Amino acid sequence: MAKLSVSDVLKLARLSKIQLDEKELVEFTEELTQILNYADQLAAVDVSDLRPTAQVTGLTNVTRKDELIDYGTTPKDLLKNAPATENNQIKVRRVLG
Repeated sequence: MAKLSVSDVLKLARLSKIQLDEKELVEFTEELTQILNYADQLAAVDVSDLRPTAQVTGLTNVTRKDELIDYGTTPKDLLKNAPATENNQIKVRRVLG
C-alpha cells in the first residue's frame, strides 16, 4: 500500500506550482493516498486471460458505400432559392470585421 507523506504532497504542490494551506495539505495527502491505493488494487487484478477491447458494440462496419445520387437538380436551380448570389455562390454578410 502506498502512503504519501506530507512532504511528498508538498513536493508535488511545489512542482505543480500550487500553494496549499494546512487543511488542503491534509486533504490532498489523504485523497492522493487513496488514489494510489486504488491504482495498486487495479494493478493486482489478473487480466492475463482477457483480450484487449477496442470496442464493445459488436458492430464491424456501419458505414455505407459512397454512391452518386442524381436528384435531378443543378447548382443553378438551387441558387435560385438563395436571397443573394455572386459568382455562382450564395452571398452572405461578412461575419468577421
